[in-house]
Amino acid sequence: MSRFRQLLARQPIARDSVQSEGPTLRRALGWPALTAIGLGTMLGGIFPTIGAGAHVAGPAVILAYLFSGLVSLCVALCYAEFASMVPIAGSAYTYAYATLGEFVAWVIGWDLILEYGLSVAPTASSWSQYAEHLLAKIGVVLPMWAREANVFTAHPQIDLVAALITLAIAVLVAIGIRESAHVNGALVIFQVLSMVVFLTVVLPGVRAANLTPFAPHGWHGIVASTALVFYAYIGFDTVTVASEEAHEPKRHVPIGILLALAIGGLLYVAIAYATVGAIPYGRLSDGAAMLDALANVSRNNVLYIIVALGGVAGNTTVMLTSLLGQIRIFYVMARDRMLPPGVARIHPVFRTPARMTIVTGVIVAVLAAALPLSTLLDFVNIGTLSAFAIVCAGVLVLRIVEPDAPRPFRAPLAPLFTVLGALGCIYLITGLSLPTWLRFAAWFVVGLAVYFLYGFHRSLLRPEPKP
Repeated sequence: MSRFRQLLARQPIARDSVQSEGPTLRRALGWPALTAIGLGTMLGGIFPTIGAGAHVAGPAVILAYLFSGLVSLCVALCYAEFASMVPIAGSAYTYAYATLGEFVAWVIGWDLILEYGLSVAPTASSWSQYAEHLLAKIGVVLPMWAREANVFTAHPQIDLVAALITLAIAVLVAIGIRESAHVNGALVIFQVLSMVVFLTVVLPGVRAANLTPFAPHGWHGIVASTALVFYAYIGFDTVTVASEEAHEPKRHVPIGILLALAIGGLLYVAIAYATVGAIPYGRLSDGAAMLDALANVSRNNVLYIIVALGGVAGNTTVMLTSLLGQIRIFYVMARDRMLPPGVARIHPVFRTPARMTIVTGVIVAVLAAALPLSTLLDFVNIGTLSAFAIVCAGVLVLRIVEPDAPRPFRAPLAPLFTVLGALGCIYLITGLSLPTWLRFAAWFVVGLAVYFLYGFHRSLLRPEPKP
């Protein structure tokens, strides 16, 4: 096999089962649990993005959530088709490996580390801010050095609470998928209830004066805000990384993807409208904007605590499901021998990649403690949008080169949605800043080095070395 052909080598599409050594992942999830996993990652995304998005677009952040949702719908249909064809854990990495070849799959897998692993850090920061608001209600105030992450100043600060909650979530994910899913499902229900309480109280307080001028920073501000708040939608694809733990992945995974996106999108637009309509957008904070809006229309401490606890629950579910997704992507890449085999080692009791879960949790805890939220959000989004664009292209390519492949779920109007999805993701990437592009380029170079030094030579598609 020539070197160029090795880069284009593809895994077989019809992989209903995967041969691997040792215990396998436990199939314990139906479509309600899968939907909850998607919502768990999605819904918490409103908390760290709504304030930052409003600062960029003004009240037009409402359109930013709507536009992000439309792009996500195109991508979600592509994910649903792929997930029904390739019911294997690994998300976009697995789908690209089956359609576009090994090199593109590696690029996506490397990007997904940004989407799943790194996304835990900004949500841990938002979790910390909501927790601080709750603690302040009972007179507990943390010292300045332990509140917000910023180690690049004359007086460095670390976010101690964010680091500690990240480590706690890592332990929970290491214990097992069923336990994690039960906790996640309960938190999602409470989170949705707190959002309903927020909307019930805040919507009557919406004032037309707060919505004008609607787009103070013009179209550029809307595009930049759309690229930023896209972070809130990335959770729907977390459903796909749990495919090997679903009872009926070909049917339940597409249902989970589309339900999570539909419910999340409707809530986002409603919450964005209520938030920027109840208080001038300039008075919103980055990490706790919903609490700012609520405090502006009601002084009821019980309602405040309910919404604040909802924020804690929402950020917890994002951290839980994002870390779960990251570890399973590591697991599949290592099983394909693109990463060292130790990464895929399953704990004999928990039947999860427990050791890698703890290692990843420690790394993310350091990031959450040290780096500011806005920098992490942009970095997560550029990796996610790149991966999503390739998924949309992959569906179109597969429709052309393998039109007769079994597709339990077929995306409607596939050529239209695949093209719109890919172009929409690429267009949103243009709204991100130059420093974000430079950091992404550096990340990409590191990924190339890892691939060509290890994965290229040891891939599962290469012949076994002779003794």
